[in-house]
Order: sequence, then C-alpha cells, then structure tokens
Amino acid sequence: MAATLVFIHGLESTSQGVKGQFFRKYFPEMIIEDYIGDFDNRMKKLAGLLAAKNNLILVGSSYGGTMAAQFALQNENRLQKIILLAPALNLPEFSPNAHQQLHLPVVIYHGTNDNIVDPYAVKNIAEKVFTRLEHHLVRDDHSLHNTFPAIDWAKILLRKDPLG
Repeated sequence: MAATLVFIHGLESTSQGVKGQFFRKYFPEMIIEDYIGDFDNRMKKLAGLLAAKNNLILVGSSYGGTMAAQFALQNENRLQKIILLAPALNLPEFSPNAHQQLHLPVVIYHGTNDNIVDPYAVKNIAEKVFTRLEHHLVRDDHSLHNTFPAIDWAKILLRKDPLG
C-alpha cells in the first residue's frame, strides 16, 4: 500500500510557501493544506484531514514539525515515519508524557544558524523522545534555504525505512 504523504507548514507560512510549492510540483499526491489559528485548531484540522488514513508520512516544517511530532505521539501506529525540518520541539505544544518515546523512524534536518528555534535544544529533546532518530545538523538557517532543495526527497519519502 502506498504511503499517504502530508506536508505541514510553519506558523507564519502557508501551503503556498517555497516548501509547499516544491512538494506540490514534485509530489502532487501529497496532502498540502493551510493551517491557521492556535495549536488546538491546527491539530483539529490535521486530525480531520487524516481521519481514517494510515501508512502516513508526515513532513513538518518548524511549527508544522511540532504538529507532526505531537500527532505522532498520539497516532504512532498510523504512521510510517516523520521528517521534521527545524521543528520547534522546544515549545510547550510538543508534550510527550514523562518517558514517552516514539519508535517509528524520525528524520530531522536543522540548521546550526537557526535564530528562531534552537537546534541544540531540539536535538536534546529529540534524542530523548525518538528511539529511531536520524538527525542532521547542517550549516543553514531556520528555513533551510540551502539544505531543503538538496535533500533527496524521492528517496526519503518513498523508501520504507530511512534508517535501514
């Protein structure tokens, strides 16, 4: 069964941003929606869009990474993997229970020059929560201007297990 691909944009972005346009062009089957309002409203919309869907691969950017990770905490059995781009895991909206861990594959790309989300704080959190973590600290900014287009998206989205 083919995976259901989903892109979740960041707090101040839209589905029409650079990443959304890229995925729309190269992965037209990907679910790419706009999320507005507070975290609860955004999560309700995401849950509604993904209701009754399984075999999910979520790509979340910044605040969208927070959303993807939080969704995974509650729906791990429905996901194949998540890819997080400069995810804001250091916000209170990402709230794993004490000692809660996710065992699905997780890939993170985070720029060392990110002046919006601390990449080292996120790495520390990710290493505690994600047991199958592939973490890339790259010389880039929060938006991953240089890294994002260089990622082999076909490989990362279509290969079953990014760690194996």
